[in-house]
Amino acid sequence: MNERIIILDRDGVINFDSDAYIKSADEWIPIPGSLEAIARLTRAGYRVLVVTNQAGIGRGLFEQPTLDAIHDKMKRMTAQNGGSIDEIFFCPHAPEDQCACRKPRPGLYHAIANQLGTDLHNIPSIGDSLRDVQAAVAAGARPILVRTGNGRETETLVLGMDVPVYDDLAAAVDDLLATDHQ
Repeated sequence: MNERIIILDRDGVINFDSDAYIKSADEWIPIPGSLEAIARLTRAGYRVLVVTNQAGIGRGLFEQPTLDAIHDKMKRMTAQNGGSIDEIFFCPHAPEDQCACRKPRPGLYHAIANQLGTDLHNIPSIGDSLRDVQAAVAAGARPILVRTGNGRETETLVLGMDVPVYDDLAAAVDDLLATDHQ
């Protein structure tokens, strides 16, 4: 059996987002049901990867050790719920840096493909914003939108793009796992 991979955005999918950025581990608060959804993915044999833009670093709002503490909390709380986040790929740049790794550009997805030695064709990628959908499409992954975070505003932007939309990560995972067993 081939290794199953899923890519998740962080802010607005796993945890509540903030227009002022998540700048400390205390500000990182999981969306109800998200950590349990990751646990279900883990039990189903998925390798869970997180892909996240973190412009707060590029804007000087927080530094790498703070991001590490946020991610440590996320991984610890996920493990407490029976799940595992295998790897986190992040872009530390501000939008004005015009880097190749900041979504909607697919650089982080290419990094995943290179590191895992695989292509991302049809790999599910769950996000809450248009840039998540665009990056997934550009990398050949299969975009899925959730209505949490920026998802409700984004939903009208993806009409006609053949992007499934779910209320939250838990609902998307329910459907994905049900489809796996058909």
